[in-house]
Amino acid sequence: MDTLQDKNIAVIVGGPSTEAEVSRRTGAAIAGALQEKGYHAELLELVPDKLASQLQDKNIDIVFNALHGHYGEDGVLQGLCEMMGIPYTGPGVMASAVGMNKVMSKCAFQGAGIATAPFAYYFNTQDEDAIAADIIRRFSLPVVIKSAGQGSSIGTVIVHSEDEIRSALNEAFKYSNSIVAEAFIDGDEFTVAVMDDMAFPVIQIVSSTGKYDYYSKYAPGVAKHLCPAPISPELTKKMQNLALDVFHLCHCSGISRVDIMTDKEGNPFVLEINTVPGMTATSLVPDAARAAGIEFPDLCERILKEASVGKF
Repeated sequence: MDTLQDKNIAVIVGGPSTEAEVSRRTGAAIAGALQEKGYHAELLELVPDKLASQLQDKNIDIVFNALHGHYGEDGVLQGLCEMMGIPYTGPGVMASAVGMNKVMSKCAFQGAGIATAPFAYYFNTQDEDAIAADIIRRFSLPVVIKSAGQGSSIGTVIVHSEDEIRSALNEAFKYSNSIVAEAFIDGDEFTVAVMDDMAFPVIQIVSSTGKYDYYSKYAPGVAKHLCPAPISPELTKKMQNLALDVFHLCHCSGISRVDIMTDKEGNPFVLEINTVPGMTATSLVPDAARAAGIEFPDLCERILKEASVGKF
Protein backbone atom coordinates (compact mmCIF):
# COMPACT_ATOMS: atom_id res chain seq x y z
CA MET A 1 0.00 0.00 0.00
CA ASP A 2 1.34 3.42 -0.99
CA THR A 3 2.26 5.85 1.75
CA LEU A 4 3.04 9.55 1.56
CA GLN A 5 6.72 8.59 1.55
CA ASP A 6 6.15 6.97 -1.84
CA LYS A 7 4.57 10.10 -3.37
CA ASN A 8 6.29 12.60 -5.64
CA ILE A 9 5.95 16.01 -4.02
CA ALA A 10 6.57 19.27 -5.87
CA VAL A 11 7.30 22.32 -3.70
CA ILE A 12 6.28 25.13 -6.04
CA VAL A 13 8.34 28.34 -5.71
CA GLY A 14 9.33 31.59 -7.40
CA GLY A 15 7.46 32.75 -10.47
CA PRO A 16 6.89 36.34 -11.62
CA SER A 17 5.56 37.64 -8.28
CA THR A 18 7.31 40.52 -6.51
CA GLU A 19 7.69 38.08 -3.59
CA ALA A 20 9.41 35.40 -5.70
CA GLU A 21 12.72 35.47 -3.83
CA VAL A 22 11.00 35.09 -0.45
CA SER A 23 9.04 32.18 -1.95
CA ARG A 24 12.26 30.47 -3.04
CA ARG A 25 13.65 30.73 0.48
CA THR A 26 10.39 29.45 1.95
CA GLY A 27 10.33 26.53 -0.51
CA ALA A 28 13.95 25.57 0.07
CA ALA A 29 13.31 25.37 3.82
CA ILE A 30 10.16 23.26 3.30
CA ALA A 31 11.75 20.89 0.77
CA GLY A 32 14.73 20.38 3.07
CA ALA A 33 12.48 19.63 6.03
CA LEU A 34 10.40 17.12 4.06
CA GLN A 35 13.50 15.41 2.69
CA GLU A 36 14.80 15.17 6.26
CA LYS A 37 11.55 13.34 7.06
CA GLY A 38 12.11 10.88 4.22
CA TYR A 39 9.76 12.36 1.59
CA HIS A 40 10.44 12.60 -2.14
CA ALA A 41 10.19 16.38 -2.33
CA GLU A 42 11.68 18.55 -5.05
CA LEU A 43 11.66 22.27 -5.75
CA LEU A 44 9.81 23.31 -8.89
CA GLU A 45 10.24 26.87 -10.17
CA LEU A 46 6.94 28.30 -11.42
CA VAL A 47 6.76 28.98 -15.15
CA PRO A 48 3.01 29.67 -15.42
CA ASP A 49 2.34 28.38 -18.94
CA LYS A 50 4.41 25.23 -18.40
CA LEU A 51 3.32 24.20 -14.91
CA ALA A 52 0.50 21.83 -15.91
CA SER A 53 2.73 19.88 -18.31
CA GLN A 54 5.59 19.83 -15.77
CA LEU A 55 3.33 18.34 -13.11
CA GLN A 56 2.25 15.64 -15.56
CA ASP A 57 5.73 14.94 -16.94
CA LYS A 58 7.21 14.59 -13.45
CA ASN A 59 4.29 12.42 -12.24
CA ILE A 60 3.69 14.77 -9.33
CA ASP A 61 1.28 13.35 -6.76
CA ILE A 62 1.09 16.29 -4.33
CA VAL A 63 1.73 20.02 -4.68
CA PHE A 64 3.16 21.79 -1.64
CA ASN A 65 2.39 25.44 -2.32
CA ALA A 66 5.27 27.73 -1.29
CA LEU A 67 4.34 30.54 -3.70
CA HIS A 68 3.73 34.03 -2.33
CA GLY A 69 1.66 36.60 -4.18
CA HIS A 70 0.25 36.25 -7.68
CA TYR A 71 -0.51 32.71 -8.96
CA GLY A 72 0.18 30.96 -5.65
CA GLU A 73 -1.73 32.94 -3.06
CA ASP A 74 -4.66 34.23 -5.11
CA GLY A 75 -6.45 31.04 -6.15
CA VAL A 76 -4.82 30.44 -9.54
CA LEU A 77 -2.57 27.51 -8.53
CA GLN A 78 -5.40 26.14 -6.42
CA GLY A 79 -7.78 26.13 -9.40
CA LEU A 80 -5.22 24.37 -11.59
CA CYS A 81 -4.69 21.65 -8.98
CA GLU A 82 -8.44 21.21 -8.55
CA MET A 83 -8.91 20.75 -12.31
CA MET A 84 -5.98 18.32 -12.53
CA GLY A 85 -7.07 16.40 -9.44
CA ILE A 86 -3.70 16.89 -7.70
CA PRO A 87 -3.91 17.28 -3.89
CA TYR A 88 -2.38 20.57 -2.73
CA THR A 89 -1.59 22.23 0.56
CA GLY A 90 -3.34 25.27 2.00
CA PRO A 91 -6.77 26.69 1.31
CA GLY A 92 -8.88 26.44 -1.82
CA VAL A 93 -9.70 28.89 -4.60
CA MET A 94 -12.20 31.09 -2.78
CA ALA A 95 -10.26 31.35 0.49
CA SER A 96 -7.07 32.18 -1.39
CA ALA A 97 -8.68 34.84 -3.58
CA VAL A 98 -10.44 36.54 -0.68
CA GLY A 99 -7.41 36.34 1.59
CA MET A 100 -5.11 37.82 -1.05
CA ASN A 101 -7.35 40.76 -1.94
CA LYS A 102 -7.43 43.31 0.87
CA VAL A 103 -10.59 44.97 -0.46
CA MET A 104 -12.51 41.69 -0.30
CA SER A 105 -11.02 40.48 2.98
CA LYS A 106 -11.54 43.80 4.79
CA CYS A 107 -15.17 43.88 3.62
CA ALA A 108 -15.59 40.28 4.81
CA PHE A 109 -14.15 41.11 8.25
CA GLN A 110 -16.40 44.14 8.56
CA GLY A 111 -19.47 42.21 7.44
CA ALA A 112 -18.79 39.45 9.99
CA GLY A 113 -18.33 41.92 12.83
CA ILE A 114 -14.61 41.18 13.19
CA ALA A 115 -12.73 44.21 14.51
CA THR A 116 -10.63 45.75 11.74
CA ALA A 117 -9.23 49.24 11.20
CA PRO A 118 -11.62 51.72 9.51
CA PHE A 119 -10.97 51.67 5.77
CA ALA A 120 -12.06 52.76 2.31
CA TYR A 121 -11.20 51.24 -1.06
CA TYR A 122 -10.55 52.71 -4.48
CA PHE A 123 -9.94 51.59 -8.06
CA ASN A 124 -7.49 52.78 -10.70
CA THR A 125 -10.41 53.77 -12.94
CA GLN A 126 -11.20 56.59 -10.50
CA ASP A 127 -9.67 60.06 -10.70
CA GLU A 128 -6.64 60.27 -8.39
CA ASP A 129 -7.46 63.84 -7.30
CA ALA A 130 -10.92 62.62 -6.24
CA ILE A 131 -9.38 59.66 -4.39
CA ALA A 132 -6.91 61.94 -2.58
CA ALA A 133 -9.70 64.33 -1.60
CA ASP A 134 -11.84 61.47 -0.28
CA ILE A 135 -8.97 60.10 1.79
CA ILE A 136 -8.36 63.56 3.30
CA ARG A 137 -12.07 63.85 4.09
CA ARG A 138 -12.39 60.39 5.66
CA PHE A 139 -9.14 59.96 7.58
CA SER A 140 -6.92 61.86 9.94
CA LEU A 141 -3.19 61.62 9.33
CA PRO A 142 -1.18 59.47 9.36
CA VAL A 143 -3.12 57.11 7.11
CA VAL A 144 -2.00 53.82 5.57
CA ILE A 145 -2.38 53.31 1.81
CA LYS A 146 -1.98 49.73 0.57
CA SER A 147 -2.09 47.84 -2.68
CA ALA A 148 -5.02 45.41 -2.45
CA GLY A 149 -3.09 42.44 -3.80
CA GLN A 150 0.40 42.43 -2.31
CA GLY A 151 2.13 40.88 0.67
CA SER A 152 5.41 41.49 2.51
CA SER A 153 4.43 45.18 2.91
CA ILE A 154 5.14 45.78 -0.81
CA GLY A 155 3.02 48.67 -2.11
CA THR A 156 2.23 49.87 1.43
CA VAL A 157 2.91 53.48 2.44
CA ILE A 158 2.25 55.29 5.72
CA VAL A 159 1.28 58.84 4.74
CA HIS A 160 2.11 61.60 7.23
CA SER A 161 1.13 64.68 5.19
CA GLU A 162 -1.39 65.51 2.49
CA ASP A 163 1.46 66.21 0.07
CA GLU A 164 2.47 62.54 0.23
CA ILE A 165 -0.90 61.09 -0.77
CA ARG A 166 -0.45 61.26 -4.56
CA SER A 167 2.93 59.50 -4.51
CA ALA A 168 1.51 56.87 -2.13
CA LEU A 169 -1.39 56.25 -4.53
CA ASN A 170 1.03 55.86 -7.42
CA GLU A 171 3.10 53.37 -5.43
CA ALA A 172 0.07 51.30 -4.35
CA PHE A 173 -1.49 51.26 -7.84
CA LYS A 174 1.79 49.89 -9.31
CA TYR A 175 0.87 46.49 -7.95
CA SER A 176 -2.90 46.15 -8.38
CA ASN A 177 -5.91 47.93 -9.82
CA SER A 178 -7.47 48.44 -6.38
CA ILE A 179 -6.12 49.87 -3.14
CA VAL A 180 -7.15 50.27 0.48
CA ALA A 181 -6.79 53.36 2.64
CA GLU A 182 -6.79 52.40 6.30
CA ALA A 183 -6.77 54.29 9.58
CA PHE A 184 -3.33 54.15 11.20
CA ILE A 185 -3.48 52.06 14.36
CA ASP A 186 -0.86 53.50 16.68
CA GLY A 187 -0.02 50.57 18.92
CA ASP A 188 1.83 47.27 18.91
CA GLU A 189 2.00 44.65 16.17
CA PHE A 190 1.11 40.99 16.67
CA THR A 191 0.46 37.90 14.62
CA VAL A 192 -1.32 34.61 15.29
CA ALA A 193 -0.80 31.44 13.26
CA VAL A 194 -3.79 29.10 12.96
CA MET A 195 -4.00 25.47 11.87
CA ASP A 196 -7.48 23.94 11.77
CA ASP A 197 -9.02 24.67 15.18
CA MET A 198 -5.74 25.45 16.91
CA ALA A 199 -4.40 28.96 17.38
CA PHE A 200 -0.67 29.02 18.03
CA PRO A 201 0.96 31.24 20.69
CA VAL A 202 0.68 34.96 19.92
CA ILE A 203 3.82 36.67 18.62
CA GLN A 204 4.59 40.33 19.25
CA ILE A 205 6.77 41.89 16.56
CA VAL A 206 9.27 44.54 17.60
CA SER A 207 11.37 46.09 14.83
CA SER A 208 14.62 47.92 15.56
CA THR A 209 13.81 50.27 12.65
CA GLY A 210 10.46 51.23 14.17
CA LYS A 211 8.53 49.78 11.23
CA TYR A 212 7.84 46.25 10.03
CA ASP A 213 8.49 46.68 6.30
CA TYR A 214 10.01 44.32 3.70
CA TYR A 215 13.54 44.89 5.03
CA SER A 216 12.54 44.31 8.64
CA LYS A 217 10.65 41.14 7.73
CA TYR A 218 13.47 39.41 5.91
CA ALA A 219 16.76 40.80 7.20
CA PRO A 220 17.96 38.61 10.08
CA GLY A 221 18.09 40.34 13.44
CA VAL A 222 16.18 43.48 12.47
CA ALA A 223 12.83 42.39 13.92
CA LYS A 224 12.42 40.55 17.20
CA HIS A 225 9.66 37.98 17.60
CA LEU A 226 8.50 37.88 21.21
CA CYS A 227 6.77 34.52 21.58
CA PRO A 228 4.67 34.02 23.58
CA ALA A 229 3.86 37.73 23.46
CA PRO A 230 4.28 39.52 26.81
CA ILE A 231 0.58 40.37 27.13
CA SER A 232 -2.21 39.38 29.48
CA PRO A 233 -3.92 35.98 29.21
CA GLU A 234 -7.16 37.84 28.40
CA LEU A 235 -5.65 39.73 25.45
CA THR A 236 -3.90 36.58 24.27
CA LYS A 237 -7.21 34.70 24.20
CA LYS A 238 -8.96 37.59 22.47
CA MET A 239 -6.35 37.67 19.69
CA GLN A 240 -6.39 33.91 19.26
CA ASN A 241 -10.18 33.95 18.99
CA LEU A 242 -10.01 36.76 16.42
CA ALA A 243 -7.53 34.74 14.38
CA LEU A 244 -9.73 31.63 14.54
CA ASP A 245 -12.78 33.68 13.49
CA VAL A 246 -10.89 35.03 10.46
CA PHE A 247 -9.54 31.58 9.54
CA HIS A 248 -13.00 30.02 9.61
CA LEU A 249 -14.71 32.98 7.91
CA CYS A 250 -12.34 32.69 4.96
CA HIS A 251 -12.79 28.88 4.73
CA CYS A 252 -9.07 28.33 5.25
CA SER A 253 -7.23 25.03 5.58
CA GLY A 254 -3.62 24.11 6.23
CA ILE A 255 -1.90 26.91 8.12
CA SER A 256 -2.54 30.65 7.86
CA ARG A 257 -1.34 33.70 9.75
CA VAL A 258 -3.52 36.57 10.95
CA ASP A 259 -1.86 39.94 11.52
CA ILE A 260 -3.23 42.15 14.29
CA MET A 261 -2.51 45.65 15.63
CA THR A 262 -3.53 47.10 18.97
CA ASP A 263 -4.46 50.73 19.50
CA LYS A 264 -3.19 52.86 22.38
CA GLU A 265 -5.93 51.44 24.63
CA GLY A 266 -4.83 47.87 23.83
CA ASN A 267 -7.84 46.97 21.65
CA PRO A 268 -6.93 44.49 18.88
CA PHE A 269 -7.77 45.05 15.19
CA VAL A 270 -7.26 42.53 12.40
CA LEU A 271 -5.12 43.82 9.54
CA GLU A 272 -5.11 40.84 7.15
CA ILE A 273 -4.80 37.10 6.74
CA ASN A 274 -1.85 35.42 5.00
CA THR A 275 -2.97 32.09 3.55
CA VAL A 276 0.55 31.08 2.41
CA PRO A 277 2.69 32.49 5.23
CA GLY A 278 6.46 32.70 4.95
CA MET A 279 8.48 29.73 6.20
CA THR A 280 12.02 31.13 5.98
CA ALA A 281 14.61 31.17 8.75
CA THR A 282 13.29 34.54 9.95
CA SER A 283 9.59 33.77 9.46
CA LEU A 284 6.90 34.07 12.09
CA VAL A 285 5.01 30.78 11.68
CA PRO A 286 7.99 28.51 12.45
CA ASP A 287 8.67 30.59 15.57
CA ALA A 288 5.06 30.22 16.73
CA ALA A 289 5.09 26.48 15.99
CA ARG A 290 8.25 25.97 18.05
CA ALA A 291 6.62 27.83 20.94
CA ALA A 292 3.71 25.39 20.62
CA GLY A 293 6.14 22.45 20.77
CA ILE A 294 6.15 21.70 17.03
CA GLU A 295 9.55 21.62 15.34
CA PHE A 296 9.83 22.85 11.74
CA PRO A 297 10.08 19.43 10.00
CA ASP A 298 7.02 18.22 11.96
CA LEU A 299 5.13 21.38 11.00
CA CYS A 300 5.88 20.84 7.30
CA GLU A 301 4.80 17.21 7.59
CA ARG A 302 1.50 18.19 9.22
CA ILE A 303 0.79 20.70 6.45
CA LEU A 304 1.65 18.04 3.84
CA LYS A 305 -0.70 15.49 5.40
CA GLU A 306 -3.62 17.88 4.95
CA ALA A 307 -3.08 18.21 1.19
CA SER A 308 -6.31 17.48 -0.69
CA VAL A 309 -8.63 18.54 -3.48
CA GLY A 310 -12.31 19.47 -3.34
CA LYS A 311 -11.79 22.55 -1.18
CA PHE A 312 -14.09 25.55 -1.11
